[in-house]
Amino acid sequence: MTPKEPQNKVTVVLGAQWGDEGKGKVVDLLAMDADIVCRCQGGNNAGHTVVVDSVEYDFHLLPSGVLNKKAISFIGNGVVIHLPGLFEEAEKNLRKGKGLQGWEERLKISDRAHIVFNFHQAVDGIQEQQRQQQEGKNLGTTKKGIGPAYSSKAARNGLRVCDLVSDFKVFEEKFRMLAEHFRTMYPNLNVDIDSELQQLKEYTERLRPLVTDGVYFMHRALTGPSKKILVEGANAALLDIDFGTYPFVTSSNCTVGGVCTGLGVPPSYVGRVYGVVKAYTTRVGVGAFPTEQDNETGNLLQSRGREFGVTTGRRRRCGWLDLILVRYAHMVNGFSAIALTKLDILDTLPEIKVAVAYKVNGQPLPSFPANMDVLTQVKVEYETLPGWCCSTETARSFEELPVQAQNYIRFIEDFLQVPGL
Repeated sequence: MTPKEPQNKVTVVLGAQWGDEGKGKVVDLLAMDADIVCRCQGGNNAGHTVVVDSVEYDFHLLPSGVLNKKAISFIGNGVVIHLPGLFEEAEKNLRKGKGLQGWEERLKISDRAHIVFNFHQAVDGIQEQQRQQQEGKNLGTTKKGIGPAYSSKAARNGLRVCDLVSDFKVFEEKFRMLAEHFRTMYPNLNVDIDSELQQLKEYTERLRPLVTDGVYFMHRALTGPSKKILVEGANAALLDIDFGTYPFVTSSNCTVGGVCTGLGVPPSYVGRVYGVVKAYTTRVGVGAFPTEQDNETGNLLQSRGREFGVTTGRRRRCGWLDLILVRYAHMVNGFSAIALTKLDILDTLPEIKVAVAYKVNGQPLPSFPANMDVLTQVKVEYETLPGWCCSTETARSFEELPVQAQNYIRFIEDFLQVPGL
């Protein structure tokens, strides 16, 4: 018997740097004609801003495809869900404009997704405080409880959506045990167990109609009639728990493998993988950043690019495009093409630098180092390219860009050996 070729494949959009590459915009363009838009990992630590009919919507947990009235949005098993966060986000966006009307009819949630509780968020804050006191530096988490929720998942005492929507009495017992476990570990943890249980009970009835068996849902979508299925990655390659700049990373796999494990999709069903690359580099919080420009150039990129975090409001650190880092992301993800964003932020610069090699103690590094102490010591080798010193804001095709901007893009494509989208 000859194996059948996959009927429908998923298209994946992933961040290729440290997040904030403008994935929301790329996803939104692709989501317009998608039938299903999925989130496969992370939680409400992600932040995507989407503008529709001059209304600005902010998404953290909801896939930004929820604005497409014809599409189903799906939150997969790899996502950790803070229920108050989910419903507050929907209500906040509903107040902004009509885009979210009827969102509950268009959203499906995997019954295998883990739940983030309020005490996970409280613990996140306490852990950050402790790191600050003990090591003089924290991880710069969003304090949304993501790390502690994934810790519960790995320690196998976490609770999932399927637990909440079945027998509430059984759920309550498990919940009290989990809360007690954290209380023992963090004696100064302030948790109101009864009021959180009451709140969860109220959310359960609203949640129930949205819950589905995620594996079966995705299988039907992939093997049924022709469908366009889009997966919206949160965070980015260098924040991946395995491949990122550990320990300054998130707690999930935000590289392409997270699509398979976070949705229950076989690798043969992964189609095109688009890497979103910002024309320069930014990073929020702490951690090594070889091309950082703590100077006028960095300030210019920061102010022209309006580099503030959607989730935290924190000012982002800025620097030149680092192609060593993006090439590493490509090694892990195998990008079919890259989407280059925010090129216009470079419009005023007479020359632009691009990182093309790392050296440590005068020796070239063959690959991106795993050890952060090594990464903080690297000397960066740059290629300097001429700027274009004119506005590219109105350009709608490659041909309309000034020749220097075209050369900048070609240089990136040639270095990575990946075409532009």
